[in-house]
Amino acid sequence: MTNPEKGPQGRRRGRGARERILGASQQLFRAQGINRTGMDQLCEVAQVSKRTTYQHFPSKDDLVAEYLRRFDPDIMAGVFDRTDLTPRERLLAAFEVPACGQGELTPLCPYIAATVEISDPQHPASQYAREYKLAVAARLAETAREAGAANPEQLGEQLALLLDGASTRTRVLNTESFPAAAAIAAVLIDNALPASGGGSEDAAVG
Repeated sequence: MTNPEKGPQGRRRGRGARERILGASQQLFRAQGINRTGMDQLCEVAQVSKRTTYQHFPSKDDLVAEYLRRFDPDIMAGVFDRTDLTPRERLLAAFEVPACGQGELTPLCPYIAATVEISDPQHPASQYAREYKLAVAARLAETAREAGAANPEQLGEQLALLLDGASTRTRVLNTESFPAAAAIAAVLIDNALPASGGGSEDAAVG
């Protein structure tokens, strides 16, 4: 009988199995939480054996950390790397978070969800979530600096806090909070930028 985890020459399909495991973790961890997802269920959804899973991820902790690491490896590149927007517009675009689907709420930030479930600050997932959140604030501050903010680090931290608050409030109250957060962000940004509101790019043009 052919082993579905091996190719025609008996070689293990490592990359295919790894991607299926990560795909299953993203599906299950987001839908029902990390702690409620057992390895048996995850292996069943990924269509791999436990032995294969542990060959790729020695422990569930390693899998959870990789699940988070791959979620947004470029730190919101779809916002911060856009060249069609001014720095101010990129700051506001950070609050344009798409919902799951029509009529559905924006999903809870996976990094917040993971750290709520995992109380150990030394857990690899907790450490990665912390690094990611610091990186988001740093990119916000960098963009605020491009826009000409007098105190870009402060503005970056304020906007990062607002993003996380909107994500959490959306889930707790079961109502979308990002539009209100975007309106608050616009006030914070405009108060932090030069009176012209144009930022450093406009100054360079003038």
